[in-house]
Amino acid sequence: MLKINNTPHYAGVTVAGDYQDLDELYEALHLIVGEEGELPSYDSVRLRVLGVCYDIRHSLMGGRGAIVVPNGFDRERARSMPIIGPETNIYLTFEVMWPELLFVSFSLNDFIQLYEKRTNTHPWDPTIIAVRKFQGAVVRCLQETLSESKFGHIKKYIRPWMNYSYGLYNNYPTQYVDQLNIKFLKMKPEKRLTNISIMAKRLGQLDHNYMEAREAIRNAAAELNVHESEIRFKEEYPEDFEW
Repeated sequence: MLKINNTPHYAGVTVAGDYQDLDELYEALHLIVGEEGELPSYDSVRLRVLGVCYDIRHSLMGGRGAIVVPNGFDRERARSMPIIGPETNIYLTFEVMWPELLFVSFSLNDFIQLYEKRTNTHPWDPTIIAVRKFQGAVVRCLQETLSESKFGHIKKYIRPWMNYSYGLYNNYPTQYVDQLNIKFLKMKPEKRLTNISIMAKRLGQLDHNYMEAREAIRNAAAELNVHESEIRFKEEYPEDFEW
């Protein structure tokens, strides 16, 4: 089972799962976002999802982290069963920044709807279920992290598939996600914790902050005569930060 928990300094989360959990998620995410160029207006968003896939792949190769977790087969239970087995399992892990995780999780609603249309499948498709399990783990972490009132305020941004019309992340300038990641990482841990719900709000709707960022990107691209995807904000990611 996938587990998602806050990192010690609230810079992001640690995603953990056994080899099968992460391998299933890796394959499902690749299928959901489609091939390169298949959804041109989602190319930039697709790359952010594939960024998570990159971390999953390296985790599967043993290049990230690992934890030991109890599997429920303790000594007391073993006494009543005619089998012998280990009491723990190995879960592989990797980290994701909070704004990045929220953006990827929210944008997957668009990709699921698009996947259903282009493959003529149904909501119980195994690929969709695997992605929904990941989204569910994100929601569970949010619910465990935020106060009841703050979680209540962002529920509307956690759209269940039956009530969601895709298109929110169509032609989305993902430089805005970088801007929020950088801003979030520069905060002190206690401020990060109080700003998780604000990041969810920023990434779950096209508010004035988003509109201003999008306009700045478009103007810069027009002035330099380049594609919008080539524009970068001046601020850089912190070289060193505590997860």
